[in-house]
Amino acid sequence: MSELTLLSAAETEAAGAALAAALQAADQPACIYLHGELGAGKTTFTRGLLAGLGHKGRVPSPTYTLVEPYELAGRRVWHLDLYRLGDPAELEYLGLDEMVGPRALLLIEWPERGKGFLPDNDLNIKLQVIPEGRLLHIEAAGEAGSAVLSRFVPPAAIAS
Repeated sequence: MSELTLLSAAETEAAGAALAAALQAADQPACIYLHGELGAGKTTFTRGLLAGLGHKGRVPSPTYTLVEPYELAGRRVWHLDLYRLGDPAELEYLGLDEMVGPRALLLIEWPERGKGFLPDNDLNIKLQVIPEGRLLHIEAAGEAGSAVLSRFVPPAAIAS
């Protein structure tokens, strides 16, 4: 497990970019669950991760669209926000089965709302609001997640 204190949105994005580097080094599909209350920085972290994979454009929160697809670094990346999901069975209508593949990366906010319908995750990311900013916890969930986490090198400016 890795834990970092993030003092700003820029540091949150830098941590996401560092995880992108670890994902590229591990070179395998991954499913990442993003946990945290509203405003904790899940989309900000994702913005940094996508930038680390080469995305140059805007990264909208998929709160209303539920899913935002990207083609980056030879991967198909899916950013899902399940906050507005009424029933986990609705995931079948999103084409979740088609999102899983050998070069796929799934970034899933509010995964507890899709319980029973989501693929197993490789990493758990938890962002927590603290007086200083945000507390980031990254925990592996299995062998593939451990391979990614072993390659994660926090940016020097935020390493604790």
